Amino acid sequence: MNIVLWFIFVVAAMLEVGGDAIIRRGLRGHRISLVLAGCVALCGYGLLVNSVKWDFSKLLGIYVGFFALVSVLFGWIVFREKIPPSTWLGLALIMAGCMVIQFGQQ
Repeated sequence: MNIVLWFIFVVAAMLEVGGDAIIRRGLRGHRISLVLAGCVALCGYGLLVNSVKWDFSKLLGIYVGFFALVSVLFGWIVFREKIPPSTWLGLALIMAGCMVIQFGQQ
């Protein structure tokens, strides 16, 4: 997998996680403008991740690892959540599964 694909997956994950976070803030703060901005970010995620011309199952199977990684880091860094060891372990298992999907028999 080349560097451009890694970049696409990271940016797509940031758009998805960021869009979810913006919608969450908008709903909790009763601000429709934030909800709409989050929807735009989620649309951008969908367009970007699907620009990769792979089989759908492989594409989302690998992308889910990027999403999980960015989600945990976002919660830890942006929302200052304390991430329990079990979450880090689960993340490692998800990333291992993504590597099996990426580098497994084709």
